[in-house]
Amino acid sequence: QVQLGESGGGLVQAGGSLRLSCAASGRSTFSSPAMGWFRQAPGKEREFVAAISLRGGSKYYGDSVKDRFTISRDGAKNMVALQMSSLKPEDTAVYYCAADPAYDLRQISRTRLPETWGSWGQGTQVTVSS
Repeated sequence: QVQLGESGGGLVQAGGSLRLSCAASGRSTFSSPAMGWFRQAPGKEREFVAAISLRGGSKYYGDSVKDRFTISRDGAKNMVALQMSSLKPEDTAVYYCAADPAYDLRQISRTRLPETWGSWGQGTQVTVSS
């Protein structure tokens, strides 16, 4: 099982940007057919943010972040990143990196479900002030 570690969270004003990174260790991320990001705000369920295929050719985004967030991966560095722009207070949450999905990424209805993913990081807090 791969170990995942997120970084880059913090406090930012509305309209600002942040870049989250997730470093994988334990084995090459190329062993995971996809990697993704989820987030969870207090009192809410874990929400799908974005996912990216093995070589970065396919990307999927949650409706609430589409056109504002960009997911990318660097296989050579075993990292996946999430560039967040035009941040809103409702983006405030703990952001989690995920890997080892049980289904093909193209089964998007399953990709959006946290239970599809087998490996998780500890999360990084993102707070957007108004």
